[in-house]
Amino acid sequence: MSFVQFSRISLSFGDRDILKDVSLRLAAGSRSCLTGANGSGKSTLMKIIAGKMNADAGDRAVQRDARISYLPQSGIIHNGKTLRDETESAFSFVHGLIERMQKTGDLLQNAKSDDASTAALLQEHHSLQEQIEESGYYRREGEISSVLCGLGFTIKDFNRDAGEFSGGWQMRIALAKVLLEKPDILLLDEPTNYLDIEARNWLEIWLKDFKGGYLLVSHDRYFLDFCVNEVYELFGGNLRRFAGNYTSYEKTRQIELEGLIKRYKEQQEEIAKTENLIRKFRYKASKAAFAQEMIKRLEKMEIVEIPESFKKINIGFPSPPHSGNIALTLEGIGKSYAQRKVLSGLDLCLDAKERLVVAGPNGAGKTTLLRIIAGKDDNFEGSVKFGSGICAGYFSQDAAESMNSTLTVLEYLEEEAPTNLIPKIRDMLGAFLFRGDDVYKSVSVLSGGEKSRLALLKMFLKPMNLLILDEPTNHLDLHSKDILLDALKKFEGTIIFVSHDRSFMEELSTKVLELKTNEHKESSSSNAIIYYGNYAYYLERISGAETEMKNREAEKNKNESKSVITNEQKRFIDKEKQTAIRRLERQEAQILKEMEELEIKKSSLEEDLSRPDIYSNGEKAKEVKQKLDKCVSDIETKTHEWSIIASELEKAK
Repeated sequence: MSFVQFSRISLSFGDRDILKDVSLRLAAGSRSCLTGANGSGKSTLMKIIAGKMNADAGDRAVQRDARISYLPQSGIIHNGKTLRDETESAFSFVHGLIERMQKTGDLLQNAKSDDASTAALLQEHHSLQEQIEESGYYRREGEISSVLCGLGFTIKDFNRDAGEFSGGWQMRIALAKVLLEKPDILLLDEPTNYLDIEARNWLEIWLKDFKGGYLLVSHDRYFLDFCVNEVYELFGGNLRRFAGNYTSYEKTRQIELEGLIKRYKEQQEEIAKTENLIRKFRYKASKAAFAQEMIKRLEKMEIVEIPESFKKINIGFPSPPHSGNIALTLEGIGKSYAQRKVLSGLDLCLDAKERLVVAGPNGAGKTTLLRIIAGKDDNFEGSVKFGSGICAGYFSQDAAESMNSTLTVLEYLEEEAPTNLIPKIRDMLGAFLFRGDDVYKSVSVLSGGEKSRLALLKMFLKPMNLLILDEPTNHLDLHSKDILLDALKKFEGTIIFVSHDRSFMEELSTKVLELKTNEHKESSSSNAIIYYGNYAYYLERISGAETEMKNREAEKNKNESKSVITNEQKRFIDKEKQTAIRRLERQEAQILKEMEELEIKKSSLEEDLSRPDIYSNGEKAKEVKQKLDKCVSDIETKTHEWSIIASELEKAK
């Protein structure tokens, strides 16, 4: 089994410890994510694992011939090749395997059949053949097409120069290449940043079927819940492992946080009392020694810190102006770009206080529709009518382009904020990732992501009753998304938004407008469908229409069967059902208990394997590795047993 292992890795920048004695092991089958506050060192650790950066201390062990592929957050540009040729370069590592296989074949031709080395050559030749086959090299045309189309490219794009694509699409090309490499260990730093919901769904399925191991950094909670079964948290330079998906990690951390907050409050009270004593006695000669002792006690005190991602910050909006019951009416909206019809015949009536998410594939016209509603595009067919008293605010993906102020971030917001919000500006900036000295940066030197966050926050300072938001969660971490979501839920006005964050869409939306491409429609017909429910309801409707019909038929037959059952028979059936449910619940509880014990055992074995006295001893390492493999196999078996029992229990209930 291919693996990469680190023991007691440390790294410092100046006087700041980024990593302190960090130990980590990734192997084929690992389904892991790395979390932590912005600036905690996640990307730095990923680079060290990938071999792109050296640590100050510690041991790094990579199994011989193991391949590691790394996708950074940004900064990759491709040009000089067509899209198809650029992605085919992902198979360049296979050329070395083919060359080795040919050399081995040449040696076999001259080898003696009874020579002891011949068997080794045959084994190597066979192994190389298997590696080439598993790489997909001989099926690369199909695999390239599958991956590129899954990530949102079209067949027409394949012969375009890679340099023609924008920054977001450049990162999709980079993602396609690392996926096509099929490495033993895959490191993805924010892979969903530039993906729409369809591409994210495709990536989730791809990762589920991936045979190697991976470590993800992502700010998409749903994506993490679907893809990972263990979470590594980086906080204060220390790394901790939590079994389970991201939601499970958050629940565990929340319980821990309650105790942490209690200790934090007690320590802050102690610090305050000690500082009062120091101020009281430090300038009195008779108490100077006592004051010095207090100062030393403070200096030696190990400060209790609350992780930034668990601090609760509440931001609110100014009270929205009063409006009528109808927020917005669209009639016959149509929009074309040259010969391409993007929107056609779209009608919509939106009540006040509704939360409408606009969904659909790339190119369906989501951003175009929001620009039309916001008045940023007046070249369209049809009419847009705001309701009585409607005051709209618009946030766009390109909001950063017009921000070139020489004011500091803090001054920029204070200039825009109403008087009653000025005392809250620092907290609001912190919620949007402007912390510490960041608030004194000039707006003109901010990155594109920082400007986007500032533009979003600026919009929230003004009294409005209709928010039009195009990708508001881009460039926000999970903590900031939660703060934004909480504020939007409390907002008393109407919201129209586009997002690629599934959990955000499900939590906020009350109605879904689905836009479809016009490729298979008459140009005069509407390409929009309204669903009266949240995004989860919408997904259920579009994926389960046929299943729903079958269920209704089955329910109908079931009800017809029930109508001829006597009361005595019903009591007997109910009794049997309850007995079966209790039996299944006992089996489920036992399996879950065994799974928990196995997870604890797995963690213990992984820690043993990371100890220098174990991994440096071949026999001991082999013994622990065998136990670990057995433990992983047992967990998979128990997980399968649990899924069967859980399914039976769900049917029984």
